Amino acid sequence: MEAVARGEQLGEVGAILCRRVESFVPGVTCSILLIDDNGKVRPLAGPSLPPQFSSAVDGLSIGPKAGSCGTAAWRKEPVIVTDIATDPLWEDYKGLALPLGLLASWSSPIRNADGQVIGTFAFYYGTKRGPTDLERQIVETCVQLCALAIEHERVQARNHHLAYFDVLTDLPNRAHFNAKLAERTLLGEPFGLILLDIDHLKLVNDSIGHAAGDALIRTIAARLSACRPEILPCRLGGDEIAMLVDGCADHAALEAVANRALAAVSGMVLVGDQSIDAHVTLGGALYGVDGRDADTISQNADFALYQAKQTHRGGYVGFRPGLRTAMVERISMVRRLDAAMAEGSVVPHYQPIVRLETAEIVGLEALARLVLPDGTVVPAGAFHAALDDPRIAYQLTGQMLDHVARDVRAWLDQGIPFQHVGVNVTTGDFQRGDLAERVGSLFAAHNVPLSHVVLEVNESVFMGGSDQAVPRAVECLRDQGILVALDDFGTGFASLTHLLSFPVDVIKIDRSFVEKLGSDQPSEVVVRALLDIASRLDMRVIAEGIETAQQAAVLRQFGCLMGQGYLFSRPVPADDVTQMLRLFGQKHPVPRHARAIA
Repeated sequence: MEAVARGEQLGEVGAILCRRVESFVPGVTCSILLIDDNGKVRPLAGPSLPPQFSSAVDGLSIGPKAGSCGTAAWRKEPVIVTDIATDPLWEDYKGLALPLGLLASWSSPIRNADGQVIGTFAFYYGTKRGPTDLERQIVETCVQLCALAIEHERVQARNHHLAYFDVLTDLPNRAHFNAKLAERTLLGEPFGLILLDIDHLKLVNDSIGHAAGDALIRTIAARLSACRPEILPCRLGGDEIAMLVDGCADHAALEAVANRALAAVSGMVLVGDQSIDAHVTLGGALYGVDGRDADTISQNADFALYQAKQTHRGGYVGFRPGLRTAMVERISMVRRLDAAMAEGSVVPHYQPIVRLETAEIVGLEALARLVLPDGTVVPAGAFHAALDDPRIAYQLTGQMLDHVARDVRAWLDQGIPFQHVGVNVTTGDFQRGDLAERVGSLFAAHNVPLSHVVLEVNESVFMGGSDQAVPRAVECLRDQGILVALDDFGTGFASLTHLLSFPVDVIKIDRSFVEKLGSDQPSEVVVRALLDIASRLDMRVIAEGIETAQQAAVLRQFGCLMGQGYLFSRPVPADDVTQMLRLFGQKHPVPRHARAIA
């Protein structure tokens, strides 16, 4: 018991017990066996038995004629054999015992708290005899001690497994990964680190259910586990898995392993009566080449994964120094944009949305612009990377909404006719769960009805996160009378699915389709189909990126009512758009209570 308390290994505890008993009872050889979950014998301790004896019984099955120990475990009761040479229980095994001078044996089952046999405690004799009363008392105590020691070891093992292995996938977890990564960096031998991100997991969770998402994660984990032994996959949490790759010394070798992992993961995953196509994205870094400490290696692999998700979704990107530079520049951009917003240098410019039949302006889209001290106007694309920071995105949206509300109030006070102003919102705006209240309070502060605002959300926002937060927020916004538009429609993943899952008021056809109108039949077919679908779903359509009269004419021919693009105007400051609204504003706008642009 002292050995158990000191945390000695179970085998050493068993050996201590066997030696102590043998010192009390001369002429006795002790043995302790474990019984695994498959009913197989696993030697634990027998310090006075030759190693070849333990090796010979390792893996034997318990049964009705399996020597003294295997039979005792099978019967769940003590078995006494006074003559191994003649007893039928030893018929198949006496060749192991007799040459060692083991002539008799007595085995007792060891049970856990539930009564399950988990091992055996045995005496072997050098003479043909059974146990004495003193030996029975000793064995009774030893069996209890063995049960306590084995259960303690199993509880410890179970706790260790829970602490270091993921419950869903049974892969090593983040704590286990951190320990292994630290161990490998201390050894200083070549290895690679690949980070894997499961693509579109949120869409699976939201459209089919979290049980399907869990099944997808488990299947991908199992497929990666089959890539061992040089690959050790670990689940870091959510949709991210890390793979430690032993013996990998150059990027070509690491890429080959990544491609093997991609091939292993790919393929349909059957969940009930539904099939899911498994897609993952990978980024990797090498120890020594890309850093010599755990933090640097992990950070560089993360940079590579981020780049892969931005530019090579569904593939692999290896780290290169330029990626770190790009990430540093992004961090710098976050700081610059933060300072610019504090100085009030970020303002909205407005691009008109026109009725294609009459060229009347029926609405506007507010686009963020950074005005430098020398008057240079920087478009949002130049600082778009900074908006990956949820805090910056949240702050920028707040400033844009406040600017827009003030401008709309000014136009209303001047009696200028227009319907709506669209404002883009990001994943960061939905993460705090207060978007509807925030929009309402900002527009109420300037006494502007919510019917004048359209929140534009693209598919990356709908797919961001891991739950139903965005759809619930969209529903809440629409319940308050705020219009919601699906931006860049047709370029994302499963747009038609989103139209069914997340109803919106307006869809905006992406410029990539509009720019090919008049010269590309497939684009025309797609646009016609989108217009028809939107009409049947009672949604309005705005075509983006119209740059030529021919594109506008084709859209009118197809029945598209509204569009925006450089053909009509580039985004301009509030003062300029005020004059445009006076000249080209819709003469007979729809009533304020109307739900959509017309």
